[in-house]
This record gives sequence, structure tokens and C-alpha cells, in this order.
Amino acid sequence: MKVSKMTAVVAAAFLLSAGMAVTVQAQDKAKAVKKQGGDMTFFVTSVGKGNGADLGGLEGADAHCNALAKAAGSKRTSWKAYLSTTMPGGDAGVNARDRIGKGPWRNAKGVVVANNVAHLHSAKNNLTKQTALTEKGEVVNGSGDKPNQHDVLTGSDSAGMYSTAGGDTNCGNWSKSGEGSAIVGHHDRSGLKKESWHMKSWNSSHGSRGCSQDQLKASGGAGLIYCFAAK
Repeated sequence: MKVSKMTAVVAAAFLLSAGMAVTVQAQDKAKAVKKQGGDMTFFVTSVGKGNGADLGGLEGADAHCNALAKAAGSKRTSWKAYLSTTMPGGDAGVNARDRIGKGPWRNAKGVVVANNVAHLHSAKNNLTKQTALTEKGEVVNGSGDKPNQHDVLTGSDSAGMYSTAGGDTNCGNWSKSGEGSAIVGHHDRSGLKKESWHMKSWNSSHGSRGCSQDQLKASGGAGLIYCFAAK
């Protein structure tokens, strides 16, 4: 009888211990998920601003990045949009690569997409459809998906610098939602001509058909941008 009681006590203690361990594990997992946003230093916006390529200039684009990051739980306040601008008369514009800090940059899942600026603009970066996630940790639709949204606004050449090609390459420095054009990259590194090098470029694939929301959608975009934590 005493042995039976002892067995019951031991069993109860074991179950209590196991239950506490599961609870601790669940709490740790919840903390890790909550912390995820704080560790994130790179994302593709889950939505555009809704007015085509008119982002309110660089300031408006940065504010959009910061607002989405905050809503996702990020404590960082130094988010910068990966966008280049040009100046009239041949004066130097703003290079996207100079706005985003030094790295390293991690997506919402904690995966490093690039260690530094040089790595980001090399063929060895880790930007793919599976890693170029939104601030919510979600995959963005790409080539072959409906709707295709792989065109990400950059206004940049492959080195992350403002374009010297001439004409409108950034929808009037991100202030136009009608006529014009902006250079876009493919976050999924794919396109109609899958083997063409520019189709595989994450930051400089082609010019958009226009600057309005409908024109961006027509060529596989949604007014999305890349956001990097500069600090």
C-alpha cells in the first residue's frame, strides 16, 4: 500500500515537472517570436503606399518603412528605403546603397541576406524569393504567381547607385503617380526571360511601364520597396 502511494507521488511529481518544462518551452518560443521583429533589419514592404510610385519622396518612403516595421513589432527607428534619386543638370543624386547603413541585414526569420554593402551588391548575396520576406515574415508573390508582384521599386543600377541612363528612372524622385518610369528589381530573381542576367537582378531589372498604381501592376508590381535598418 505504501509502495503504491509512493509510486503515485513520484508519477504526480513527474507529470508536474513535465508540464512545467512544456510551459517554459512555450514561453521561450513565444519570446523568440516576439523578439523576431526586433532582430529584423531587412524586409520587402507587404504593401505599397497605394499611390503608385509617388512615395512622398525619400522622406515619405522612409516613413512607410518605419511605420510597417513598427506595426510588425520592430523597435528600430532607423529604417531607410532602398531608393536612388537624380538631380537636374548632371549634379550628383542620392545612391540607394549609401542610405542603408553597413549591415549585416536579416529578414524577419533571422536569416542573413547580406553581411555588408559589398556583399549585398555581389552575386553571393542571399536574396531570393524565399529570403526577401515582408516585415510580417511572409513570402512576396513572384513570377508565375497570381498576382505577380516581383517588381520592387529602386531607381538604381545594379551597384545600387542612381542611374545615369537619362530620362526618368525614379518617377520624378518618387513624387509621380502618372506618366514616367522607375527602375525596378526582381525580388525573386526571375522573369519572362529567366536566363537573362537583368531578369535575375534584385535591384535593377527594367523600367516600369509608368508610375501609376495600375501601370505598376500591369508589369508585375505593386509599388513595393526594400527597407533596411541603417543602424
